Amino acid sequence: MTPSANLLLLLLLGLSQALPLQEPGGEDEEKAPDTVDISTRILTSNKGSDEILLEGDLLVPSTRNALICPNQKCFWKKNSSGLVTVPYTVSSEFTSSEKQLIVSALQGFHRTTCIRFVPRNNETDYISVENKSGCFSSLGKVGGSQVLSLQRYGCVYYGIIQHEFNHALGFRHEHTRSDRDNYVTINWANIDPQEAYNFDKQVTNNLNTPYDYTSIMHYGRTTFSINGQDTITPIPDPKVQIGQSQGLSSWDIVRINKLYSC
Repeated sequence: MTPSANLLLLLLLGLSQALPLQEPGGEDEEKAPDTVDISTRILTSNKGSDEILLEGDLLVPSTRNALICPNQKCFWKKNSSGLVTVPYTVSSEFTSSEKQLIVSALQGFHRTTCIRFVPRNNETDYISVENKSGCFSSLGKVGGSQVLSLQRYGCVYYGIIQHEFNHALGFRHEHTRSDRDNYVTINWANIDPQEAYNFDKQVTNNLNTPYDYTSIMHYGRTTFSINGQDTITPIPDPKVQIGQSQGLSSWDIVRINKLYSC
């Protein structure tokens, strides 16, 4: 082999090691921090969805509040050992690495709460994780097989998985809680009028926990913007970061444990 051919071979080998190929939702996505805010990723993925979605990723009708549940029917039940078991299935359309990432995100709940997501045996009520058009979930337990969509190309990220499963546990977005006007300003002039309903406040029981800018359930600051300017501005410090996508915050964990009496 000539010297120039050897040099070309070494160059190609170096590039292959520096830029590993990976499928969307592969194992490396858990290791590398996701720097795009969660609502941007979700809404980008949901643009092609034919579902009617509230607040960007909640399946409608959504007549219940995340923290106020009539007769407790929209919460998952606790078993005799004090654990809340939530059966789930994962579509065969997902690759093994994508399934592994989903399991890893669910184990994040196991380490810090009494929630246990378990593979379904023959339970009537369960979450069916499917590769549909977009990232979305029902609010709380709705009964029977309830779809939680994680579109393979756009939604299989650690933070998005936890976000959608937190909806399934019964939690809304942080910016819609009843006391939000004390912590953020909603800039209505920057919001697409057809999307303004996504910023309506809800009557919520906030479980005696503070407003959480770092919640996995918080919108990013330019969500549904028509001009690229902020739709949500933190107060009194407008520079506070909102819309992280790394995973459950410490207050997300506290709220899950309070809601389910862990």
